[in-house]
Amino acid sequence: MSIEKAIKQTKFKTIYHKLVINLIYSGNWIVHQQYELLREYDLTPQQYNVLRILRGYHPKPMKVNAISERMLDQTSNTSRLVDKLLAKKLLIREVCSTDRRAVDVKITKDGLDLLSKIDPVIDEWEKNLHSISPEEAGELNNLLDKLRLPL
Repeated sequence: MSIEKAIKQTKFKTIYHKLVINLIYSGNWIVHQQYELLREYDLTPQQYNVLRILRGYHPKPMKVNAISERMLDQTSNTSRLVDKLLAKKLLIREVCSTDRRAVDVKITKDGLDLLSKIDPVIDEWEKNLHSISPEEAGELNNLLDKLRLPL
């Protein structure tokens, strides 16, 4: 569906203004779909992102600030997300072996098992993106990377 139809607007100040509106709308559309998919697992997309980051680092622990640096949503309160995942027993917290003032976080077996259940659901959902070819997806990735380059 075109952005014009989606937001019922036919005129934009410039093509770049339309691009910004389209990027925001499309990003929100994807996040909303993730919320719907993850609701069944009592996770938010941000919590899911924390679990995926820790799975990628597993079995090594990570400090909360290292998790924050890798978050897709840079405005997330990572400490709060970690606390919620600790309460769900999907993570554990340990005193850092090299700096007793620091705290390390690790994903638990329950966290890994939950991600294993979610993986096929996400894989199936991502098939919705196959309305564009792999070549188009690569080009879109390149264009988005280029968009974030400093002027």
